[in-house]
Amino acid sequence: MIKIEQISKQYKGAESFSLSKLDLNIKEREIFGLLGPNGAGKTTLISILCSLIKPTSGTFSINGLTYKKNRKTLKKQIGIVPQEYALYPSLTAYENLKYFGSMYDLHGKDLKTKINDALDHLGLLQFANKKIDTFSGGMKRRVNLIASILHEPRVLFLDEPTVGVDVQSKNVIIEYLKQLNAQGTTIIYTSHHLNEAESFCTRVAIVDHGKLIVEGQPKTLIANNDGAHNLEDVFLSITGKALRDYA
Repeated sequence: MIKIEQISKQYKGAESFSLSKLDLNIKEREIFGLLGPNGAGKTTLISILCSLIKPTSGTFSINGLTYKKNRKTLKKQIGIVPQEYALYPSLTAYENLKYFGSMYDLHGKDLKTKINDALDHLGLLQFANKKIDTFSGGMKRRVNLIASILHEPRVLFLDEPTVGVDVQSKNVIIEYLKQLNAQGTTIIYTSHHLNEAESFCTRVAIVDHGKLIVEGQPKTLIANNDGAHNLEDVFLSITGKALRDYA
């Protein structure tokens, strides 16, 4: 589904590369975890795959489509759930979703049905006509997710989809994502919640300093790392315990 070949990225004015000759293949219907410390290059890679920024060198394709040749078609096949809320606070949940749906040429009864079904599935239908600025963090996260899947993307990118939410919202979000995956959606997921990644992802890659360090099934990585009892142990063994603060 996703083929990444020798992707590198150096931002203007930067002394080093944020990504360096990274190769990675992600299969159709995977739940793929992209893990790494702060500044490892995760967000840069996702931004490139979502066609938000251009790589310095290298190529990638999604479902056989490339940014250079198939930009418009490619964008219709992906959904993006950013870490920050991408919603208009003064509009209601329904108004937000109607607006985002219209950007994908969804209109009328079809769009209304998709919105109501998703709101109902995620426990938000009774709040459809409430303004977003009255919502809790978990409710906003769920609306953010719905906005990204109304057009039924083949690939869904998730950047910290459960950060700062209550346990109930987290559970609902993860279960909904599993259902989307079962229906055929390939999921690319980044998170610092390694216990969540261990149970949620079918395969993970750990990147650091812009390079791919290791990839595989969580249980295999744990088994192959001496003394590791969970994915967090593997992560710390590979990336170290030093703080990764940056500005």
